[in-house]
Amino acid sequence: MRIFTLDEANELLPEIVPKLKKIRKLYARVGELREHASAAAAASNLGGGMVGGTIYVQSLYEIGKLTTEIHEAGVQLKDHTRGLIDFPTMRGGHLVLLCWQLGEPERIEWWHETDSGFAGRQPL
Repeated sequence: MRIFTLDEANELLPEIVPKLKKIRKLYARVGELREHASAAAAASNLGGGMVGGTIYVQSLYEIGKLTTEIHEAGVQLKDHTRGLIDFPTMRGGHLVLLCWQLGEPERIEWWHETDSGFAGRQPL
């Protein structure tokens, strides 16, 4: 697990934010096609297929790729809908999480204990 300083986490945000926005957009696209995908899966013994099938599969692939890139950078993706991410850091000699989500200023201003989640956010 990568441990970030506040400066390191803030420096990484400009790289992570576009990925979060794209993931959110891709999940919306997948959601629009989910009913068609379910129908195609149910009819798979008849040959399957669906309108938008290529877009659906490509969207799922891109979500997986972007999510992997975020995790490989050491960032924890907590909620794709909100673009909620955490950066492990040390505070007062123990592990806590720097917390940020889409829509906030592009600098981290919050942290929380590892077991308290978003509801336990506190200002830095």
